[in-house]
Order: sequence, then structure tokens, then C-alpha cells
Amino acid sequence: MADAFIIDACRTPRGIGKQGRGALAHLHPQRLASTVLKALAERNNLKTDEIDDVIWGTSSQKGQQGYDLGRMAALDAGYDTKASGVTLDRFCGSGITSVNMGAAQVMAGMEDLVVSGGTEMMSLTATMVDPTIPPVFDAGNKHLRSLHPQTQQGVCAADAIATLEGIDREAVDRLAVVSQERAARAMAEGRFDKSLVPVHNDDGTVALDREEFPRPGTSMDSLAELRTVFDQMAAAPFDEEGTTFGSMIYQKYPQLDGSINHVHHAGNSSGVVDGAACILLASESYAEKNGLTPRARIVAMANMGDCPTLMLNAPVPAAKKVLERAGLTTDDIDLWEINEAFSVVAEKFIRDLDLDREIVNVNGGAMALGHPIGATGSILIGTALDELERQNKQRALITMCAGGGMAPAIIIERV
Repeated sequence: MADAFIIDACRTPRGIGKQGRGALAHLHPQRLASTVLKALAERNNLKTDEIDDVIWGTSSQKGQQGYDLGRMAALDAGYDTKASGVTLDRFCGSGITSVNMGAAQVMAGMEDLVVSGGTEMMSLTATMVDPTIPPVFDAGNKHLRSLHPQTQQGVCAADAIATLEGIDREAVDRLAVVSQERAARAMAEGRFDKSLVPVHNDDGTVALDREEFPRPGTSMDSLAELRTVFDQMAAAPFDEEGTTFGSMIYQKYPQLDGSINHVHHAGNSSGVVDGAACILLASESYAEKNGLTPRARIVAMANMGDCPTLMLNAPVPAAKKVLERAGLTTDDIDLWEINEAFSVVAEKFIRDLDLDREIVNVNGGAMALGHPIGATGSILIGTALDELERQNKQRALITMCAGGGMAPAIIIERV
């Protein structure tokens, strides 16, 4: 099997995902995605007619984010029409999956030059909601709902997992503070500068050139003032039959009925933001022939499914699976990136794998920086690569939970 190499990685800053507030919210998703695609081509002097495919991750493929965003963004970026594109959806895991699929094509010898990445403009989410369809994964399929009830993630997963695992609010708040502190340090020291590309308006003015979401003054005291939010949602009606969002999880976990300890709130959950990112992948022969210098090699990739009701627990088995596939142990990994969809996801990941907290999410995570769903995985891969180079380390493992109870994972190794 051939090797797949990462040549470069770039991303936009993350803008607040609210219409009228976020610096990127007025842009078209195709333009946000084309920003990183264009930068990647210019930074590496790419012959875009030789790009075999643009593999893009976008979770909410509706409205302006529909119609194969990867292909449309490549055209908007000025890529040659020979560069085809496809858009996929593995919910939050889309940005890792797009890279894994691109790497697999190169490793199989079927393609030589692939651009993988993702975009999500969460400022558009409200405009994509169909009021006639309940906002859950299996709302229209009662058979699936009876097998695997899947409700709002904060209710069915984050707070339920915290209760089952005995993880209290102090622990999840403490991790949120650490995320903010590390993100603030990373920005102050310019740790993101290598990958960050500014986003411009159509008139050429700068729309955003820095992270917009972080709240560097966050403390345990300030978080303690925030009210939990998913207890309110748990009691909300799900359908006309009287089912509540909370009661759906009790179908699978009756021991939780009336006993969920609600610990999550806006400060220890991932931020709602807009963003895009991409990774340039190449075969060894193509890189040598075209003067491209590999920065890292893809060591192993894996996908894992877990309980769809709890939904957020697959990263641990995914990490174990990808380590086994690579013939490595946790001691062989220098840096870890686990998406902070909710604080409990990262906290459980660290505890279950018995990891040194100093090498997990060293530059903060989604609680501080935000989580543009389809783009986050590609952002994390680029962040891990930059940090491996900064620290002169060797390997990183990147994984994240995804809707439906899944997690993709990838191990990269500096060349």
C-alpha cells in the first residue's frame, strides 16, 4: 500500500455563528470554502487541473450549503474544471472523514493529489430548519426511533453520560476554563498563524482575520453563574403524543428517569461558529515530481460506531481501534485532539484512556474556539500538525464524536 502525505493545511478563523453578530455570517458558504481552497492552491503553487478530487464535509446540506458544496467552492476558487468535487455528511465527523477518504484514495493508488476539508456556517442553521420536522435524527421513522431513540445531544448524551460516569459540574467547568486559557495562550503566541488565512469581503476588505468566539476571561466563578440548559429541553415535548425529549433516553436507560444530573451550559459546550478548513494530500511520487514537501504521513485511520442513544461515546473505542491498526499504544502518541463537543466528551476520553492532560487539546478546543460542524475535523488535523512541528514531536491522534453514535479517527506522523 502506498503512503499518503499531508503537504499543507489551512483554515479560516472561526466567526460567531449568529446572523447580525458574526463577522462571517453575511458570506455565502461557497465563498467561505473557496477562501481556503484558493489559499491552499496559491501557497503550494498547485496545478489545479491535476487535482483528482475535492472531498468536502458539510453536515447541514440544505439551502446555500446544498448542491455539492465541495465542487461549487472549487469552481468559486478558480480551480480548473477538471478538479471534480464531492460533499459528504458524517455529522460532526465529516471533516475527519473527508481527509480519511482522500488519504484512502491516495493509499490505494487510485489518485495522486486530493484536497479534503469541510465547511459549516452555523449562522445559517436557523434558516435551514423545517418547522414541520422535529429536530432529531429519527423523527420521521418510528421503527428506527423504537430501536434507537436519538434526541437532542445535550439531553441524550452529554448530561446522561456525565450522570452515568459520575462526572460532576466542577469537573466539566474546570476543563472549560482550561480550554479558554489554552486558546488564549495559543492566540497570543501565534500558534495558529501558520494555518490561518484571512477571509475577505467581495470588495476586498477584511471580513475576519482572527478567532472571534473565545472568551479569555472565563473563570470557574463566571461559569458557576451560568444556568444549565438541557434540563429545560429534557422536559420539552417531542411529539403530539406527549413524548418528551428526556423520556426518549429513558427508553434505553430507565435508571436515568428523573435522576439525570444536568451539568452542561453554554460555557462548557462547543461554540456555535462559522468556519472552513482544508488539507492537501499527495502521493509520494506526485510530491517528488512536483517539488511538494510532505509535512506528515497518514499512519492509520478508523471508524467506530457506538450507542446511538448516548451518541457521544464512540471516540474512546475509535482511538483504541486506530491505535491497534497502527500497532501503537497510547504511549506512542505525543499529542491528542479530541473535539470538545461537550466538556464531558473530552473529560471521559482523558479518564478512560488515562492520558496526560498536558498533551490533550494543548491549544484549547471547541468550548473556547467553536465547532463549525463539517469543518472541525479538518481544523483539528491542521492544528495537531502545526503543534507537532512547533514542539518537534512525532505523532498525533485526532478523533471526535459524531451524530448517530459514531467517531472517525486518524493518526498522523511528521515526516
